[in-house]
Amino acid sequence: MEISKTEGKSKLTTYIIIALFAGILLGYALNRNYLNNENESLIQVDNKIAQVAHEFLSAQDSLTIKSLQVKKAELSKERNAILATRDKKVEPFSLIADIFLRLIKMIVAPLVLSTLIVGVAKLGDISAVGRIGGKTLLWFLAASFLSLLLGLMMVNLFQPGVAMHLPLPETNETGIAKVGFSLRDFFYHMFPTSVVEAMAKNEILQIVIFALFFGVATAAVGEQGKIIIKAFDALSYIILKVTGYVMNLAPLAVFGAMTAVIAKQGISILKTYSLFVGEFYLGLVILWLLLIAAGILVVGKRIVKLIKALREPMLLAFSTASSEAAFPKTMQELERFGCKDKIVSFVLPLGYSFNLDGSMMYMTFASLFIAQSYGIDLPLATQLSMLLVLMITSKGIAGVPRASLVVIAGTLVSFNIPEAGLALLLGIDPLLDMGRSATNVVGNSIATAVVSKWENALENGPVDNQL
Repeated sequence: MEISKTEGKSKLTTYIIIALFAGILLGYALNRNYLNNENESLIQVDNKIAQVAHEFLSAQDSLTIKSLQVKKAELSKERNAILATRDKKVEPFSLIADIFLRLIKMIVAPLVLSTLIVGVAKLGDISAVGRIGGKTLLWFLAASFLSLLLGLMMVNLFQPGVAMHLPLPETNETGIAKVGFSLRDFFYHMFPTSVVEAMAKNEILQIVIFALFFGVATAAVGEQGKIIIKAFDALSYIILKVTGYVMNLAPLAVFGAMTAVIAKQGISILKTYSLFVGEFYLGLVILWLLLIAAGILVVGKRIVKLIKALREPMLLAFSTASSEAAFPKTMQELERFGCKDKIVSFVLPLGYSFNLDGSMMYMTFASLFIAQSYGIDLPLATQLSMLLVLMITSKGIAGVPRASLVVIAGTLVSFNIPEAGLALLLGIDPLLDMGRSATNVVGNSIATAVVSKWENALENGPVDNQL
């Protein structure tokens, strides 16, 4: 039975890789032919907008300034129309990926709720929850600090934004929502007013808080609680079965997502800002090595086998640019690795709110890149303050595409950095999001294995017997 599972997983991984490259090839063909007119028009409009921005800096009288503002508004409207036409042409491909992500989101909330309630209830009492929760949060905070600090060090070492020499913008319109730092808002966001609303909006952190209370209470009522535990346990198995059905669509989703991105952005997205992208991915590689090394110190060399076993969820997270998409499969692989279900169902959902290592590194890297691009010199003390702010504001962000940009936008405002600088990253953000999403999967998986080891709840899973 185990061999057939392994073969099935291997086939799906192969299909995902094939879909990834097929999407790139088809996207390139569409970009060069089907969307050629729209892309050329877009380049022309962008050049005109850049020219208007340059003229705006040297304008003296109010009449000229007003004329330029009107011209810029007309060009922006024309640009949006071109983008809408282009999006419409690749809509069938985007639709495939969007449907898959919606199906995954449909699964995540009930899966987190059911597995976490069962996990907490099986821990037995509130002291066990506190002990394991303390160890988990200790690892998460250390990993988050490491990720943020590495991003800060890499961007200061390479200084990718210095060569941009951008003038400070007149306006800060980016179209991206801002999340400024507010302790009050942070705690309000943590605690749900309604678990139904939290599940409807896929607010993972709020679902986690409710499940912790519910799980502890279920364990406390004794014999009657066992009925609830059994029901939620059965529910989690049903949801995982549904996951299996949804995962069969993964290659199609990867194909659609890659086709749409390359068709719109062109193969140049793999070359544009190549220095920035290369330095960021080098940072991710270093982060992987540091996390794996930390895992080896606690778990031993088995961590390497875990990383190999995670190739499918990592590929899925990379291709769809969503950590959330890989959540159900990651949970299954961790249990196969030997982590007890009660630890997996407790630690992994918490990780999706508190331990997005790839996203963390990106936040300091991107924020300081934008400051460098505008020639804004931030002292080390200010950079460390930014790191601490990001430690808090980033907690509870969703593991979905572009979530990091929302937090970065708020952080830029807090430190008087033009948020319009986010426009520098919008074109290549999908490519960056792929890497950080895969890193989030690695970070959360290693955290789960480490906590399992600390709790003497790590067994020799089937993975060890496959070689």
